[in-house]
Amino acid sequence: MNDFIISSLNKLKEKKIPNPEIDLRVLLNYSNYSSNEIVLSNFDINQINVQLFNDLLNRRLEHEPISKIINRKNFWKDEFYVNKFVLDPRPETEAIIEESLKIKKDNKLSYNILDIGTGSGAVAISLAREFINANILAIDISDKAIEVANKNIINKKLVKQIQTRNISIDFLNKKFDLIVSNPPYLSKKDFENISKEIRYFEPAIALDGGEDGLDFYRNFADKIPKLMKSKAHLILEIGENQFNDCLEIFTNSTLNFEKKTKDLQKKDRIMVFSKL
Repeated sequence: MNDFIISSLNKLKEKKIPNPEIDLRVLLNYSNYSSNEIVLSNFDINQINVQLFNDLLNRRLEHEPISKIINRKNFWKDEFYVNKFVLDPRPETEAIIEESLKIKKDNKLSYNILDIGTGSGAVAISLAREFINANILAIDISDKAIEVANKNIINKKLVKQIQTRNISIDFLNKKFDLIVSNPPYLSKKDFENISKEIRYFEPAIALDGGEDGLDFYRNFADKIPKLMKSKAHLILEIGENQFNDCLEIFTNSTLNFEKKTKDLQKKDRIMVFSKL
């Protein structure tokens, strides 16, 4: 392994960057002059744009996530454009798609689906991939997030299936068969203690759930049922240790709690409700 690689790796390690070898490989290939995969053990500096690589490396050394540096993040079956205005779609959120498929078993029906807080549009697009005749409304109160969602929707050629709107649910009067959301649910304390990668490079509006992280659930527990058809379902992502609080918040709504699911770390992550 040559000195350039060793020096770059050491810089990443000194900053305690997780998985430095993986990050280095990504940055090298992003700076690559060709489409041939770079192998660290057989690296030739002439393969890359050194100035571009150094710019990217310096950003990573400041703890900017790889996804924000290269503007790409994988989710479900697609790769999405992301930037500082949207939360990176995360593997645990894929459970929303999984639960949707379990609930709405006939994926060829023309369901009306609402995605609240769409961000990059990853969830809405993934649902459109699975429910090929669904009509999906993706909303967000961030106009910058809607711009990103539209970019991804256009890129995936799903403009006819997904509509976006820069609004809150307070301005909706339509009813849906399925409503999904990955809302902001970090408490004030959690937000103050999250990693630099998240705190400084992800949008606070998509993370900050108020003092105890439960603002979204309180604000919309009574409003969401009014947007649901009979036999409709609501699928919500929740934060760690929020299950009991969320269950209590929704007790007085007109919804029936059906199930919860855990993520790969065995943490409560998804709540499913239905409307009778």
